[in-house]
Amino acid sequence: MARKEKPVKAAKEPGRLKQMGQVFQMTRRYDKSVVWWMLLGFVGSVAITVAAALIFSPGSILALVLWIIAGLLAGVLVAMIILGRRAERAAYGQIAGQPGAVGAVFRSSLPRGWQGSEMPINANARTQDAVYRAVGRGGVVLVGEGPRSRVGRLVDDEKRKINRVVPNVPVTVFFVGPDQNSVPLYKLTKSFRSVKKTLTKPEALAVVNRLASLSAGSLPIPKGVDPFKVRPQRAR
Repeated sequence: MARKEKPVKAAKEPGRLKQMGQVFQMTRRYDKSVVWWMLLGFVGSVAITVAAALIFSPGSILALVLWIIAGLLAGVLVAMIILGRRAERAAYGQIAGQPGAVGAVFRSSLPRGWQGSEMPINANARTQDAVYRAVGRGGVVLVGEGPRSRVGRLVDDEKRKINRVVPNVPVTVFFVGPDQNSVPLYKLTKSFRSVKKTLTKPEALAVVNRLASLSAGSLPIPKGVDPFKVRPQRAR
């Protein structure tokens, strides 16, 4: 009789603590100062709660202990928040300058209220420069990926098309590239939040629908890379 094969067990995913350890190691490899920032956040939180205990509950040992426990928990939370922020920055630092990096931001970190695709709306196959578009209550945002001297023409072309379709909608332009005055990749999300809101939600949705016709005939373009699946570079 044929022997029954044992079912292959699915690979067990790492636990939460192990995942946090992997994130920390990846971040520290790229950002040496993350340890000090986390330590500062932890110690600062504990110091603030201890000071609060001495001010609001002087002479009470129980209250002091409770404040210290709260401070320890708050310190851990602050340290984790700092790690998350620095990890995101480190992850995007790994892909900065690669084609499709802006698409990765659009896919995973586009602020709430903005609609955009990880697929560029225009691109130069030879230079790999690309233009991405997002629509929100701040109007239309175009992001040029590449040197401004090259991608600027693509951005201007798209801006003219938008002005023909929705002439009264503001268009904001950001450049992500090697130029000194370009927006760093990890600050792109923050730049979106700085755009002043000028449209209502229904108006923004109407703009999305009007601009959909501009992308109907676009050729397929490779998707952006995933910053959280990129293998970190080893320090030399």
